[in-house]
Amino acid sequence: MKTIKHSKIITYLFALGLIFMTISIITNPKITFDAAISGISLWWNVIFPSLLPFFILSELLMGIGVVNAIGVFLEPLMRPVFNVPGVGAFALSLGLASGYPMDAVITSKLKKNNLCSSIEAERLLAFSNTADPLFIFGAVSVGMFQSPELGMILALAHYSSSIIIGFIYSFYGRNKDQISSCVKPYNNIFKRAFQELYLYRQKDPRSIPNLLGDAIRTSMNTILLIGGFIVIFSVCLNLLSAIGIIAYLNLFFANLLTIIGFSDALSQALSFGLFEIDLGVLAASQADCPLTEKVAIASAIIAWSGLSVHGQVASIATESHIRMFPYIISRFLHAIFSAILVLLLMGPANFITQLFLSPDITVTKSIHSLSDWILRIDFIAYQTCLILLVMFILSMFFLFLKKLFYIQK
Repeated sequence: MKTIKHSKIITYLFALGLIFMTISIITNPKITFDAAISGISLWWNVIFPSLLPFFILSELLMGIGVVNAIGVFLEPLMRPVFNVPGVGAFALSLGLASGYPMDAVITSKLKKNNLCSSIEAERLLAFSNTADPLFIFGAVSVGMFQSPELGMILALAHYSSSIIIGFIYSFYGRNKDQISSCVKPYNNIFKRAFQELYLYRQKDPRSIPNLLGDAIRTSMNTILLIGGFIVIFSVCLNLLSAIGIIAYLNLFFANLLTIIGFSDALSQALSFGLFEIDLGVLAASQADCPLTEKVAIASAIIAWSGLSVHGQVASIATESHIRMFPYIISRFLHAIFSAILVLLLMGPANFITQLFLSPDITVTKSIHSLSDWILRIDFIAYQTCLILLVMFILSMFFLFLKKLFYIQK
């Protein structure tokens, strides 16, 4: 009975919300139109050209069996550190290189193809949901803060806190684990990898042309779904701001910021960042308060990623029956850890950032020409290969230690 009552309440609230938004759209047509155009522009100029090739490529790599081979190679690293199968490295690397919501797309595909369990998919989604380096170094540090050196601080805080989340979530749901046997130390890992690739391809009856057609069709559906979420959240945020609801959120966040000792000038950044990452970070960069506080709040907003991204992730993940509650908790923890790490890196641990040289990244978030598109695609592909290479080296090191321990035992 409780479940039915709860379902009714959610249904009524959702219906009231839809009626409210419909009336707001009718009474504010210009705001709605401008917000929709802004959302479509972002999707068409950035999301569509930069992510679609990787959506198609990931579908093809899974269909051919390459992801299974990668899973065998990286199992010795991913299983002991994050308690997920080796194929999780594919989602992690593409998520790190291309940003939201690539990780959700890959994780959902892994779950659908029975390459990971529901618990493992929830773990993987919790820590692989990250912003891409181009956004952090280009759009945020250079474009919004006009300070390239802040890029390394934000990147260190963002990706380090993501790894911390992954380690914490490795203990999540262990009583429900049904882990398949890991690569045994006496087995030839290269032979096993190629066997997995061939066996998986044998199970898929589709020809290469059919596989390519399915990959394009599925990827187009996903990219259109993401575009719809971007537009609707752009409209909702602008309407909420126009009718004054954002002002109440500003008041709430102002009180919260005062409690933790931050300037209440950052309240609007948190209000916008609750819904949309770009507007939230931009508001943080323009706030009249100390730089350390602005960067810490911006880092928290990037880690949280906004309800717009959460909606995209939910629409993709729920198709594979992946629960969203662990993901939402991980976003909240990621935001807290990211902000704390920024305070440390800009304070007592400032010497750590001096050990790293900021990469010369001049690519902006927008794509205005074919050369910009090629440069962005090239950068994402390079980052993905580099991350996979580093993971492969670490995995072989873990496997070597395992062999050494096995021989001594």
